[in-house]
Amino acid sequence: HMQLNRGDADSVAENNGGLLVRVHGLPDKEDWSRSDKGNLRITIPAGPPTKLTIEHCVITDDSVPELEPQVTPDLKQLTRGGAKNWAPVQQTQWLVGKEKGPFRVDVLQRPTNNPWKDRLRLTGIDFLPESENHDAIVSTWDGSVWRVSGVNEAAAGESETISWQRIAAGLFQPLGVKVRDGEIFVTCRDQLVRLHDFNNDREIDFYENFNSDHQVTEHFHEFAMGLQSDDEGNFYYAKSARHALKAVVPHHGTLLKVNADGANTEIVANGFRAANGVCINPDGTFIVTDQEGHWNPKNRINWVRPGGFYGNMFGYHDVTDESDDAMDDPLCWITNNFDRSPAELLWVESDEWGPLNGTLLNFSYGFGQIYVVPHENVNGQIQGGMCALPLDRFPTGIMRGRFHPVDGQLYSCGMFAWSGTQQQPGGLYRVVYTGEPVHLPVKLNANEDRLSISFSGTLDAQVAVETENFAISTWDLKRTRNYGSKHFNKKNLKVESVELSQDGKTVTLEIPGLQPTWCMEIVYSLKSPEGTAVRGRIHNTIHVVK
Repeated sequence: HMQLNRGDADSVAENNGGLLVRVHGLPDKEDWSRSDKGNLRITIPAGPPTKLTIEHCVITDDSVPELEPQVTPDLKQLTRGGAKNWAPVQQTQWLVGKEKGPFRVDVLQRPTNNPWKDRLRLTGIDFLPESENHDAIVSTWDGSVWRVSGVNEAAAGESETISWQRIAAGLFQPLGVKVRDGEIFVTCRDQLVRLHDFNNDREIDFYENFNSDHQVTEHFHEFAMGLQSDDEGNFYYAKSARHALKAVVPHHGTLLKVNADGANTEIVANGFRAANGVCINPDGTFIVTDQEGHWNPKNRINWVRPGGFYGNMFGYHDVTDESDDAMDDPLCWITNNFDRSPAELLWVESDEWGPLNGTLLNFSYGFGQIYVVPHENVNGQIQGGMCALPLDRFPTGIMRGRFHPVDGQLYSCGMFAWSGTQQQPGGLYRVVYTGEPVHLPVKLNANEDRLSISFSGTLDAQVAVETENFAISTWDLKRTRNYGSKHFNKKNLKVESVELSQDGKTVTLEIPGLQPTWCMEIVYSLKSPEGTAVRGRIHNTIHVVK
């Protein structure tokens, strides 16, 4: 409770604990206001530098004491960065993989014995621009951000070590990193943060609240997942809904867009349960995975269009129709024993990945695997499935990935925290395509009585057309308010004949009476022309038979 006047005029405060304040040196157009809690605020318009003198004291009676002037310090000294908080830099080994075949995995060891006891459960990755040597920026679920240097040299075989520098800490569950125009942005549970290094010591001095529109309650399940930006600089991330409870704020279970300037947020689509990240497609649509649970009979990969509703009745939306027809169908349903928890998807945009360039990948948090995602567009409905890359499971769940702008290889990171089989706390990896022949399904096409699978490599012509080398089964799911779904209406489909395309890469299976199905499994056992075994398992969904 106080009255405050400008210039040299007295400021008279109320008795009984009132505050007396005099401010000298203010410009003519300052704006005084009070917050809801009674805090006094002053807004000073932009202009030439000015120094203020503030006199203040608490008065307990009607007397006005002499005030001691307090000269405002030079605030610029507080906006230039200070001494480092997290030294020294940590050194680790780059371990080159020993796998034979089309893929090799290099391990970028984490400094798990660091002085700050950071567990390095990695949740996001991106690369700085060329001027910063394309260093990697990784976030951890425990709230830190690290800069990984020496990647170019180690990838080229010129070094066996890399450097980890902790550059930020204290963030609230960061689960996505994006470098835009050389600036680092991090998705946290409470805000989208822009990180500033004022004194160029490669340590963050200021955590800018770039946008904090997204709404957060006390519920544990409200993760803010992933971070991407489009060509205009707008940001996108997914906001989970509550677990087994109805939404209470509009952002529960949504894909969100933050304008390039951070000024506002809009809901792109809704009806998600636990959407682990977002992928931007070349046509401006999105892919968002979701997890089995209430109203989600199994895990799902969603090809998302603005305004779409993706099935979770517990999310925040105005959909009242609980039927399956009221929701947008996923690209595919994925059962638990194939991928118990899908994470983020990523388009392969690298000539270094040879025949897989232009394909779509999915990362598995639950099983620590990477899958290729063959699919097709039938009159606007995207349908397809998944097939694992021929690699052993990673020791931790895989969350995110980026292709390096120099070496063109895939860098993936992950963690373990809940409900996964791969329980190493975290990991950072380089997945290298070696140039060896690779035979993965890259296209699926469902036609009347016929199912075509296109592979990335040539198949042995004799083995490819033998029907006993294929086994196909289907089953249905039931979507209810209950958690998950059993498998219903299980069937084994008979393959009458197989044709091989002229280029030796596409097999077309004749399956009389082929019908749309929630879930399908295709098991194949083939060979390459050189006699190498080509075995795999596809899980997919067919919504439309052309």
